[in-house]
Amino acid sequence: MKREFLKTGDGSMTIRLPNWDEQYHSKHGAIAEAKHVFIASGLEHLLASLPQIPTPLQVLEMGFGTGLNALLTFQFAMETELPVAYVGIEGYPIKSSEIPFLNYAEQLSVPAETFQAFHDCSWGEVHALRPFFHLEKRAQQFETLQEDNRYHLVYYDAFGPRVQPELWEVSVLERLYQALQPAGVLVTYCAKGSVRRNLEAIGFKVERLPGPPGKREMLRATKM
Repeated sequence: MKREFLKTGDGSMTIRLPNWDEQYHSKHGAIAEAKHVFIASGLEHLLASLPQIPTPLQVLEMGFGTGLNALLTFQFAMETELPVAYVGIEGYPIKSSEIPFLNYAEQLSVPAETFQAFHDCSWGEVHALRPFFHLEKRAQQFETLQEDNRYHLVYYDAFGPRVQPELWEVSVLERLYQALQPAGVLVTYCAKGSVRRNLEAIGFKVERLPGPPGKREMLRATKM
């Protein structure tokens, strides 16, 4: 599938798939969207709501993609000295030739070699990138996830229901419910009514929240 590189509204880059008329991040700002949806509404919210912060914090990202969400979480972990065990699942990993076009390290004032290490480390193994951050990347289809009560936080960053509706059905979302610990949180940029209803049908408590720049709403779901 053809892939193009697009500079978004905050100066950070994203990958665009013209065949689907879809991109990996919001055209209004890749970094701005990721910080709002996954860091502020997910990670920071969860830490503020927990009576005791677990060590390590177990984070699952569905849709590792460009590695931006992982890099932002890494940066947060380094700044706060929060131990994080991060698992990123990706069915279609990006190519090594595409990484130089992604300017996240520059935009976030992170050493370029740090971001490169996220992509260079092997798949299917746990890597201690820093004392406070362990990364495991899995080349895996979302539908094959099979874990129980492991994660505190899920970043659900699949392509939208318009282009990949099967990833927003009850059968896939149920797997995330099972993978979360009680009181665990799932956040997604998506606010579609059918997705909200599917999450509620599974047993999540779902909140509609203000969305990132250019988007009215997003969803946060808590395992009850």
